[in-house]
Amino acid sequence: MPACPRAEPALPLETELKLRIAPDAAPAIARHSAVKAVRRGRARTVRLVSTYYDTDDGALAHAGIALRLRRDGRRWVQTVKGPAVAPQAGGLAARTEFEWPVAGRALDPRRFATTPYRRILGRAERQGLAPRFTTDFARTTIPLAFADSTMAHLCVDLGEVRTDDGGPLVRAPVHEIELELEAGDPIRLFDLAHALAADLPLAFEPASKAERGHALRHPPVTAPVRAADADLPGKCTAAAAFAAFIRASLAQIERNAHGVVAGDDPEWIHQMRIGVRRLRACVSLARRAMAPPAVEPLRVELRWLAQSLGPARDLDVFATATLPAFAAAAQRGGRADALTASLAKLAARVAVRRREARTIARAAVASPRFVRLVLAAAALAAAPAAAAPHGHDGKPRLALPAREFARPLLKRRHRALEALGADLAHATPETRHAARLAAKHLRYATEFFAPLYPKKRTKSYRKALTALQEELGVWNDAAVAARLAGELAGAQSPAAAAFSGWAIARGAERTDALTAAWGGFARARPFWSAD
Repeated sequence: MPACPRAEPALPLETELKLRIAPDAAPAIARHSAVKAVRRGRARTVRLVSTYYDTDDGALAHAGIALRLRRDGRRWVQTVKGPAVAPQAGGLAARTEFEWPVAGRALDPRRFATTPYRRILGRAERQGLAPRFTTDFARTTIPLAFADSTMAHLCVDLGEVRTDDGGPLVRAPVHEIELELEAGDPIRLFDLAHALAADLPLAFEPASKAERGHALRHPPVTAPVRAADADLPGKCTAAAAFAAFIRASLAQIERNAHGVVAGDDPEWIHQMRIGVRRLRACVSLARRAMAPPAVEPLRVELRWLAQSLGPARDLDVFATATLPAFAAAAQRGGRADALTASLAKLAARVAVRRREARTIARAAVASPRFVRLVLAAAALAAAPAAAAPHGHDGKPRLALPAREFARPLLKRRHRALEALGADLAHATPETRHAARLAAKHLRYATEFFAPLYPKKRTKSYRKALTALQEELGVWNDAAVAARLAGELAGAQSPAAAAFSGWAIARGAERTDALTAAWGGFARARPFWSAD
């Protein structure tokens, strides 16, 4: 899995792809044609009971470490799992894992010293380790062998996780499949998962069993997840950088999915839409370095998801911010009763259309198509270089150092925005729209590649570009509001006419601000120019 390394190569890694499944659909997995095609032996079902240990304040959980004792038949096994080596994407996670047979149901602290987490585990032992929760499930394991000699196991886990700390009993179900890589190419896990997702009700399970057990007593604060820069060392290859970009974008998409489906806060859709935009931008950046068959189907699916989320977000902004502010201003200004009545009618229609758009967005994110989209993107992150054509030197273009790959790309996008910047405040709406898109494309490219450079060197450029894009966004928001008012209230309605005039006035009053934002950007020194 190409990533900027976070662990020593010699450490034992557990690589697995985890997905939720409805329990009544679980028996169909073994009968699925894709599983039968790669099955290499008989299925084995066992009951696995594991007790997880931690301190009273959850020191190990906060460090991303899991310590457990598992009974497997007559054997007892002690396991320590470390934090994820790279951000999880599309259900795939890789963690360091250390296991030792032990005599009876008792921890062997002497084993802690053989792990990279010896200090944290040692402090936890001195502080006091005790049982916190138990997982109890039936695991059916099917051995797999793929045509390229990749070996894996398909595990179907059905059971529960429950508290085991002496307090009131709390339970949560465990219904999931795990595709555990034994040796070979992790892409094969995605191939199989994609085939299963086409026919079975699968969903992503971002939390490990240990995280779900800890959450029984300490429920995490669920809030919309914002975008975060990828963590890249300066000497990454372009392939490793793009893998990190995709995973960072997918993390934002996946972690907002549940809120989009089950929550009412408009911010869930907003943050998922940003994640989708970032992922689309990442794929667009990589198009010249990847073979079309590897990226074009994903671009089509991302366009579908963006179109499913976009109207809901536009209507959320219009209903919760733009329309109330406009109506209040109209009331303060003593506007005519005809406008007041038209605005009330518009508000009612917006409410109906907003519910419809929210239903469409939720259905899209809850659909099998969404699962397959995320799996396809995560597969690309797992092996971006495999999708890249070779250059004149016979090497994949993504084998270049990331900074070498980024320099001409950033320069090209910077110049594209510069070419549109002459007197933006008095430019045509079409030119301002093109400049806004160019600023957005440059900003995403900047966000992706900036971590390759010292923060001090990128700060002023990023700040100036953000200010320009946001100012162009103000003009665009006004245009969107006028369009929505015309569509929902009728082009000849008083509300539509008022919003059209407001959009023009809004632009006029922001002329100086846009001019200042452009000036700030024009003065900012491109951070890649010193390379």
